[in-house]
Amino acid sequence: MEGKEEDVRLGANKFSERQPIGTAAQTDKDYKEPPPAPLFEPGELKSWSFYRAGIAEFMATFLFLYITILTVMGVSRSPSKCASVGIQGIAWAFGGMIFALVYCTAGISGGHINPAVTFGLFLARKLSLTRAIFYMGFEPHQYQMAGGGANVVAHGYTKGDGLGAEIVGTFVLVYTVFSATDAKRNARDSHVPILAPLPIGFAVFLVHLATIPITGTGINPARSLGAAIIFNRDHAWDDQWIFWVGPFIGAALAAVYHQIVIRAIPFKSRA
Repeated sequence: MEGKEEDVRLGANKFSERQPIGTAAQTDKDYKEPPPAPLFEPGELKSWSFYRAGIAEFMATFLFLYITILTVMGVSRSPSKCASVGIQGIAWAFGGMIFALVYCTAGISGGHINPAVTFGLFLARKLSLTRAIFYMGFEPHQYQMAGGGANVVAHGYTKGDGLGAEIVGTFVLVYTVFSATDAKRNARDSHVPILAPLPIGFAVFLVHLATIPITGTGINPARSLGAAIIFNRDHAWDDQWIFWVGPFIGAALAAVYHQIVIRAIPFKSRA
């Protein structure tokens, strides 16, 4: 009987009633932060996986554009919004395709499909400059070939409104990417099932619902540039800077916020 009571006592001490959360959950055996990616990695240029990743980004961008641009064209050409999928359908098309394609390509290239995402991950030193430039080179061309609706600031909104919408929208997307793919979160909270493409796709969906009436939703410089080239109208080019400055600022802010505030990586390196 005494032995059983001893087992109960030890068990109670071994498994505490309250599970520590946040910084209290970190121990000496906690997840170790991987070293930052090198700025330039010459060995990547000799690896087939490097070029396979670029091809995966190319195909993912093509498939993404095929579905989403056809959806936009269908809504634009419809005589009545009630006879089409409407703004909600466009948002679902963008968010749903990101969900599907990130799921398919995350293990090969990371499933960026967006230069702003690539830029944010590069600032966080999650990939090398070599790979970042390589991805950005593969991502825009499909937008130029497929065309689609150009991003412009809608009537009734100022350029400042459009810039703010693009900054906040891209911040939401890139911050979600960081959080959903955080290896430490997966390692420490393994009891929580996390399917990274789902929150990323849902973030794209929500951002589109919020910003389509303002800018048509850019949050992706490659998409905005390609559509402007095909559309080739003065007002599209007048607003083009918004869809580059906004996403890159939003991506940079998301990278800084996640790496410094949420993960406190600079402070850990000093310890």
